[in-house]
Amino acid sequence: MYTLNEGEVVESFQGLLMDLETITYASYFCELIDIAVGEEESDRELFKDMITAFYFMKNKVGDLETLARIFELRVLRATGYNLNLQNCTQCRSKISSADYISLQYLGGICNDCEKKNGIKITNGVYNILKYLNEISLEKSYRITIPDNLKEGIYEVLNQIISQNYFRKPKSLETLNLLKGVK
Repeated sequence: MYTLNEGEVVESFQGLLMDLETITYASYFCELIDIAVGEEESDRELFKDMITAFYFMKNKVGDLETLARIFELRVLRATGYNLNLQNCTQCRSKISSADYISLQYLGGICNDCEKKNGIKITNGVYNILKYLNEISLEKSYRITIPDNLKEGIYEVLNQIISQNYFRKPKSLETLNLLKGVK
């Protein structure tokens, strides 16, 4: 049993409560960490990423969807489910772009290998995922993703998160229902 004798709130992020979309994304980030990180585990880098994301949301810096996708990639990396988008996950040959991601091996599959247990995507989605996987969260506000590719990126990461964690986060589904999106 732990005992906390004293504490001081540095930042409460009360401003996030003023907007439904912002509070939903903040709730999603918390829910994702709760699902992905085991009880009593400590991950300072992931905590730092969450606080950085909260500051971006508080100051309305950048696109929330882009921030969410980069944060999801950080959570996947921190919990051992990093995507390999540099090499084919089957033959290990270097690939610059692909149209298929293996959900079993968590990475791209070249045109020469058999495509199974995965999801078909466009080259644009693959290339943006590859870029987002390498960029730091602090630079997320600089990125603008075309709307037609956001859905594909969401689908890939949603599939990977659903498949690899014991439960699926519900926060974003609620927001999408309120917005009338799938």
